[in-house]
Amino acid sequence: MILGLLGYPLSHSLSPKLHATALSICGIQGSYELFPLAPENPDAIKNLCDRMRGGEIAGLNVTIPFKQSIIQYLDALSPTAQAIGAVNTLYLHNNKLMGDNTDAPGFLADLKRFPSSGPSQEKREKRALVLGAGGAARAVVFALVRDGWEVKIAARRPEQVRALMDQFSEYRQQLAAIPYNAEAFETQGFSIRLVINTTPVGMVPKVSASPWPSGVQIPFQADCYDLVYNPAETRFIREARAAGHLAASGLGMLVEQAALSFKIWTGFDIFREFLFSALEGI
Repeated sequence: MILGLLGYPLSHSLSPKLHATALSICGIQGSYELFPLAPENPDAIKNLCDRMRGGEIAGLNVTIPFKQSIIQYLDALSPTAQAIGAVNTLYLHNNKLMGDNTDAPGFLADLKRFPSSGPSQEKREKRALVLGAGGAARAVVFALVRDGWEVKIAARRPEQVRALMDQFSEYRQQLAAIPYNAEAFETQGFSIRLVINTTPVGMVPKVSASPWPSGVQIPFQADCYDLVYNPAETRFIREARAAGHLAASGLGMLVEQAALSFKIWTGFDIFREFLFSALEGI
């Protein structure tokens, strides 16, 4: 069985380690390969999809920058992927190349492990600020609004924000757009309880960057969540913790979405503890 990951770049990815562990635990002979295809090479992307249709590849994950653009090459979407407008998991069903999204349930499952988001905090005001408006942001926003959160969205490309909000028009009362600048962030004050970075800013190799404007205080009572997991502690997370905020990387979300994708491909539901153990020391 050949599984893999489509994206660009991919040198930072821990997915091969996770899925190699899952394959081994389940006694499945196979491999998880990286397919770092440049966005300006659509023929290569189409050929990869055709290899799936031909049965050569059993399943693919999809990451930046293809979570939305890959849809044009697919035959159908799951209800979740259709609602989000972004895909991170490809599989074959009845000879059709399908797209699904395990990012949204993966993110929400990991968020529920967050101390301030657990059962003891159910009455806590659910107000979040999401940085970014790409494919990963769509999954996060979808998960949040379905869980009853009010969400403010800030991105450097306003057209992306508009497209995201149009995608979730039925949740319009829970959504608002704010400019991606220091002044707008400073005005959030006590209203925000969770700040989530969905951009690749701060990811290896550009680890000195942060999506949060320099010199701006993070909203006083806000927790911080960074979808970036490599490095394990980004500058955003490090500075949030230094300022006294509870903060977490996207490693838990990575594990959750990987386990959900693996179940789609194989039918096996992997204990998350095994996958976390596979990443110890990385």
